[in-house]
Amino acid sequence: MTYNFRSAIFALLLSITSLSVFAQAPKYSNEFLAIGVGARALGMSGAYIAQSNDVTSGYWNPAGLSQIKNNFQVGLMHSEYFAGIAKYDYLGVAAKINPESTLGFSVIRFGVDDIPNTTQLIDNNGQIDYNRITSFTAADYAFIISYARKSKIEGLSYGANAKIIYRHVGDFGKAFGFGLDVGGQYQRGTWKFAAMGRDITSTFNAWSYDLDSAMINSFIKNNNEIPTNSLEVTLPKLVLGVGKQFTIYKKITTYVEANFDFTFDGRRNVAIGGDPVSIDPKFGLQLAYSDFIFVRGGVANIQQTLDIDGKKVTSIQPNIGVGIRIKNFTIDYALSNVGQSVGLLSNVFSLRFDFTKKEK
Repeated sequence: MTYNFRSAIFALLLSITSLSVFAQAPKYSNEFLAIGVGARALGMSGAYIAQSNDVTSGYWNPAGLSQIKNNFQVGLMHSEYFAGIAKYDYLGVAAKINPESTLGFSVIRFGVDDIPNTTQLIDNNGQIDYNRITSFTAADYAFIISYARKSKIEGLSYGANAKIIYRHVGDFGKAFGFGLDVGGQYQRGTWKFAAMGRDITSTFNAWSYDLDSAMINSFIKNNNEIPTNSLEVTLPKLVLGVGKQFTIYKKITTYVEANFDFTFDGRRNVAIGGDPVSIDPKFGLQLAYSDFIFVRGGVANIQQTLDIDGKKVTSIQPNIGVGIRIKNFTIDYALSNVGQSVGLLSNVFSLRFDFTKKEK
């Protein structure tokens, strides 16, 4: 990567960081947690909270952990975005406590590594010295503890998440946060219904900064606001989901699901934008053969955008995916376009391992 290109990325990241931290727009807080985990769900464009029944339920809907059939599950995922600049990784584990209860733990990391720090580029004599360029990492982490339990009402289960957030930009700034999620699922015949409350108490990130004199001078010279300790808030979101399974022919089945994200922080550029409530729909479909081979597709991020002539057009984000399950091992793949950018499609791979405790 050339120096000019790396510097451009560095400037872009500083701009994004400034917007997310200082723009006082809580609707864009902790956006790394809006991407999603698991190629199975991403292949269906995230329309998944009603069907969710594996280890990734610790992210999508903790109630789904109660549907795990094996004693222990492990899930892994890796994906890259923006032509490989940003990397997204996930590890999840889930274990059944008893036939009614399940405990889960998830770790999510979204980061950009080796960002050039050019604030020390000019020495005390006013000369450019490329040896003074260092690098740093900007990364976001989420640690999620999940609990799920089957209700005494047949087909009904519920669960909750406790989330710890850690974000840092090199050694210059860091934030700690905490939040709670709650979720429920209800199955009646081939119908599935779900509700998920994200950040129900709001999630608060407390930012603190440690800037040296060179960086402060760099902010001043470029007329940028100097960061100060602040509090960033993620407001609650409600997600409702409904799905149904159909048998096409013997071992061939299909499942369709629709999710509706309700936000309460003012008008957003989504399919149904309102003030203060906006609704962002997602639709997903899965075709399966004998619980062995899966083909998936979905659409999300339905928005009104301007074309080259300044006319409003409707844009959508289509996703596709496939999966295969062999005994206790499952591999899934999804082709996603989170940023809706031409030529920046992301390949998402995830693995799942199921372990059954042997009876003595």
